[in-house]
Formats: sequence, structure tokens, C-alpha cells
Amino acid sequence: MPISCRVRLRRQLILLGLMLLGIALSGCGVSEATPGQPAEHSHDEPQKISARYAGAYPIQVVCTTGMVADQVRNIGGKHVQVVALMGAGVDPHLYKASPADVNQLNRADIIFYSGLHLEGKLAELLERMGSRKPTVAVAERIDKSKILHDEHGAHDPHVWFDVSLWSEAAGAVEDALSEFDPKHAEGYRTACDEYQLRLAALHTQTKDDLATIPPEQRVLVTAHDAFQYFGRAYGLDVRGIQGISTDSEAGVKHVNDLVDFLVERKIKAVFVETSVANQNVKALIEGCAAQNHAVTIGGELFSDAMGEKGTPDGTYEGMVQHNVKTIVKALK
Repeated sequence: MPISCRVRLRRQLILLGLMLLGIALSGCGVSEATPGQPAEHSHDEPQKISARYAGAYPIQVVCTTGMVADQVRNIGGKHVQVVALMGAGVDPHLYKASPADVNQLNRADIIFYSGLHLEGKLAELLERMGSRKPTVAVAERIDKSKILHDEHGAHDPHVWFDVSLWSEAAGAVEDALSEFDPKHAEGYRTACDEYQLRLAALHTQTKDDLATIPPEQRVLVTAHDAFQYFGRAYGLDVRGIQGISTDSEAGVKHVNDLVDFLVERKIKAVFVETSVANQNVKALIEGCAAQNHAVTIGGELFSDAMGEKGTPDGTYEGMVQHNVKTIVKALK
């Protein structure tokens, strides 16, 4: 065969190999993200886990927030060892990964985070990790018709304040662990069912407890607008000094409008948050005092972070119970 023919044949074989490779990769379930943005996942379809775990147990899991870590511990049980990057009092809106965090993520077998842009400053890092290992946004499992938005159309990521929605998000953890570790899928399903039964009881109890507050006093004013899901689910009028992200600023007009609202409605208590500075709440109280209306701090609520690990408030269920008890005591 002439040399020119052999060259053409070699080129054709190379092209054919590349085409077959492209077809194979297109079926692997790898999604591409726009540079600089995390990959988007459908709210209607669970995120697919193409990898299968083949290492020693427990599976090394890294989560961003304590609320997500609580889900994984309850569903994964003895088969997982969970690390939460953000501890008590940490604001996920402003959180930036340290070198130690990057090392933790690199060593993880699977990563879970909340999503809906809660961990805004970690988006690029989570995107990079998602191209190398299973990385799951649990809140993006929730039916998109149930997701709230701010006045600019941005997702409100604080879905855990509606216990029924957080229970729905737990399904994403069960699905991901079952696909990643099919050997223990039945155990994950059983644990998730038990966890969701407890959350259903908590959801009902929360409704009953908050219903004891007189209707005219069911107003929840906090440092930032994290409790809209809570208000929608349990019948409270919720007002935040800052927006849904603590990265936003509280405008003077908005603070003055809130002062007028509190005075007009004769609301007697407002609340601070464990993960947000309280200077804006103090300004609100001073503004009410200037109009001869006494407002007190009704207590400290857990918003974007749970309590200390090893305490009742360091669990999702304990956090919710603490908040409900604090709100009822202050407003009833």
C-alpha cells in the first residue's frame, strides 16, 4: 500500500476512535457547568452518582453546614464518618474555605452541601470538587415550586426552617448514599424513613406550639431575612433587618420602616441570631425607644448554624425545638 494511503487510513482510524470516545463520554452523566458558576441541577430529578464506593468503611463524608451534616449522620449511621466545615456560630453566606478545609474536601469520598447559593463564596471550590468526586446539593432536591425568592428573584436558601421541606431534602442524601454505596442501600432507606418520621412529628409539634401565640403577636423580627419558610409553614409574619444574605446591607429607611411597624403593632420582642452580629437589632430597639415603645430582645435564635456539637442544640431537631421554645416564650 502506498505511504499516502497508509497515512490517510491512519487518520481515519484516529478520527473514528475520537468519535467513539465522544459517544462513550456523552453517556457517562457528566454535566458541564458554566465557568465561574456551580453546576445547575434539576429540582425535579435527583442528582446522579456515577461513582461506586470500593474503599474501607466508614465512608469519609465532608459537609458544609451542621444541618446538612445532621442529615448525613442520621441516614448514613455507622457506615459514614462526617465532618462539617462550618461549626456553631458560623455564617455560611460569608464563609471562605481555609487551606485545612480544602484538604478535608480533597480527602472526602463524597461531599454534601445545602445549595441554592447558601454557600456563595464556596461555589467555585464546590464546582471543582464536583468534577472529581460525588458532590451533592441536598436542597436542590426540593420541588422548585416550593422555593421562595427575594425581590430580585434570587433563591431563598433557608429551606431547613420548614421542617417538611428539610425532610424532603433528606431524600437526596438517601439517594446519593444508596447509589454510591449500594451494598448498604437498604439500611440507608430504613434510616431515612425513620428520620423523616421524626421530622414529620417535629413539623406537627412546631405548628401546635406556635399556634399558642396570640394571632396579633405572631410577628418574628430577626437580624436577617432567614425565616420566611418558617413563617409560611407555621403562620408567622416574618421581617428581617438584612436581606436573605448577610452579605447585604441594612438600609436606614428599611430600619426606620421596621421601627414604625413595631410601634404600630405594639410588638414587644425582637430576636438576635447566633451567626449574625446584633448591632442592627440594637439600633431597632433604640429607634422604638425614641418613639416611647419598649422592645426587648426575646432571645437568641439559631439561623444559619446549629449549636455546639454534643449539645441538644447541636442537632437539627434540637435547634428547631430551641427556636420554637424561645419564640413562644417571648411573644406569647
